[in-house]
Amino acid sequence: MESWTSVTGCEANSMPMKSIIRVENLSKQYRLGRRRVPYATLRDKLAEAARAPFKSFRGNGDREEETIWALRDVNFEVKPGEVLGVIGRNGAGKSTLLKVLSRVTEPTSGQVDLFGRVGSLLEVGTGFHGELSGRDNIFLNGAILGMRRAEILRKFDEIVAFAEVEKFIDTPVKHYSSGMYTRLAFSVAAHLESEIILVDEVLAVGDANFQNKCLGKLEEVGSQGRTVLFISHSMQMILRLCSRVMLLEGGHLIEDGTPTIVAKRYLHPENGSPAERIWDDPQSAPGDSVARLKAVRVRDQHGRVAHTVDISQPLSVEVEYWNLQANIRPTAILHFVDEYGHCLFSTGELNSDTWGLRTLEPGFVRAVCNVPGHFLAEGTIFLLAAVCSYNPNDVHALERDAVSFQVVDRTSGEGVRSIYVGDWPGLMRPMLDWRAEYLGKLISHQDGTNRK
Repeated sequence: MESWTSVTGCEANSMPMKSIIRVENLSKQYRLGRRRVPYATLRDKLAEAARAPFKSFRGNGDREEETIWALRDVNFEVKPGEVLGVIGRNGAGKSTLLKVLSRVTEPTSGQVDLFGRVGSLLEVGTGFHGELSGRDNIFLNGAILGMRRAEILRKFDEIVAFAEVEKFIDTPVKHYSSGMYTRLAFSVAAHLESEIILVDEVLAVGDANFQNKCLGKLEEVGSQGRTVLFISHSMQMILRLCSRVMLLEGGHLIEDGTPTIVAKRYLHPENGSPAERIWDDPQSAPGDSVARLKAVRVRDQHGRVAHTVDISQPLSVEVEYWNLQANIRPTAILHFVDEYGHCLFSTGELNSDTWGLRTLEPGFVRAVCNVPGHFLAEGTIFLLAAVCSYNPNDVHALERDAVSFQVVDRTSGEGVRSIYVGDWPGLMRPMLDWRAEYLGKLISHQDGTNRK
C-alpha cells in the first residue's frame, strides 16, 4: 500500500488520488531585516527606568520587520512517473518549493500532499552527517526513507559503484571533496527506493562526465515510473530530461507546460522570438572595453527571423557587435550546442576574407555565418555567442544560450527521415548519397539454404 505524507501534518482520511504530488495555494513567507535586541541585565533595566520612568520596560531597538513571499498561491499536481522541471531566475522560489516538498521548511499557508516516499538532493551533502562514513550515511538515509536494512543492502554495491567512492566508503564524509560528496549524495537519492525524487541545482558541481552520468540515471529513474522534480538553470538539461516544465517568477507560478514553450518564455521573456536577442544599450550589453554584443539572430532561407527551421533548408546566424577600440580586430565566435549539452561544433569569422580586410577603427560590425541544409540533426539548438581577439582565449564578450532554434525533420518532402518515424541517433544528420542495386534472385538449395 502506498505511503501517504503531508507537510502540513494532516492525516490521510481517504485513499490516495491519481496524483502523487498535490499542491494547493502554497505560500511561504520569510521575515527580513529583524535585528535581535541583546538581552538586558537587571542593572540595565534599572538604569533605563531611572532615565525614563514613564517609558515601558520593553526595549524599542527592533527595526520595523520586513517580509518577502518566496512562494505565493502556487497550485499544481504531478502524476506518477512524470519528470517535472522547475526553472526561473535566481530568487524565483525554486529551492524554497523543493524545501517545502521535502519538509525541510514548513509552508506559511496552503497544503502539500505527497503520496509516496521522498528522496531529496537539495544541495551538496544534504542529509549527510560529516562524522559518519559513506557506508553509515547510506544506511542512515535509507532508514530515514523507511527502508529495511535488507532493501538497502540490495542496493548498496550499486550505489557505491555509481558514486565511484569504493576506496573511501569507510572514510568520514567530512574528508570528502565536493565532487565525492555530490556523487555519493546523488547516488543515494537515485538508487534508494523512493517514489519521489527532488533534485536541486547540484549537478553543476560535478564534471561533464558526471553530469551526463547523472542525467542518464534520472532518465532511467523516470522510465521506471518514479517521479522526479528537477531544478536547473541549464535549458539543455531541462529539455533532455523533462516531459513538463514549470516557470516560477517572484514566487508565482506563471507558466506550466511543454519544455520547449516554457523554456522559450524563460530565455526570452521580452522578445517575440527566442531566435533573436538584442541589446540596445552598449553599457549593459555583454562585453568589455574592447567589444560588446549588439544582437544575435537566426534567419531562415528567406531572411526572416525564425525559431523553427526545416532540416533541408539553409539558415544563417547574425552576430552584431560594437568594436570599441582602434588597432584591435575582434572576431565573432559561435558554439552550436544541442539539447543534451553537446557542443556540436564551433566556428568563427577568422577564415573570412572580409575579416582580414576590415578596418581597425572602432565601429559597428555585423558578422553572418551561413549553415547549409541537411547538416544539423533535428531538435533544439542553442547558440553561445562570443567576441574574441586573435587569441581565442581573449574573450571580450560572451553570452551562453544567446538564442535558440528548432530544427524539424519531416517524414515527407525532402527530409532525411523519409517514412521512418522512430528515434534517430547522432549529433549531425547529413543527407548522404546512397546507391543500391538489385543483384538477382535467390536460388533455393536442397539443404534449405538460399544463395545467389
